[in-house]
Amino acid sequence: MEENKMAKGLMVGFLAGGIVGGIIALLYAPKSGRELRNDIRMKKDEFLDDTSEYMQIAKEKASELINDGKKKSEQLIQEAKKKASNLIDDANSLLSDAKEKASEKFSNTKEKISVETDRIKDAFKAGIDAYNEEKNKA
Repeated sequence: MEENKMAKGLMVGFLAGGIVGGIIALLYAPKSGRELRNDIRMKKDEFLDDTSEYMQIAKEKASELINDGKKKSEQLIQEAKKKASNLIDDANSLLSDAKEKASEKFSNTKEKISVETDRIKDAFKAGIDAYNEEKNKA
């Protein structure tokens, strides 16, 4: 950006210096009116040619800068996409691991509950059987 400002300032300074120098040279030259007008016309044409040349150079530089900016932005976009994709993959992996662990815990808890339920049923049945035996003895 600063290089662009410096190039612009240099071009403006060159053009202004060329104009002022050309005008001073023409005004101080000892020539007739016709020769002076002819010299002014020639200097004007030279100035316009130089201006066109510098404008073309400026357009080319601007085009290069724009293309460089596009390339850099495309690279940044690709890098961001890769990083986002990696983050999504990592998140999916973590989610999958969490689901698997939760499923294992649920299965283990379900088995423990089933075993304890069976133990309680057996104990309850044993208690009822013992009660019935005592009741039949009496």
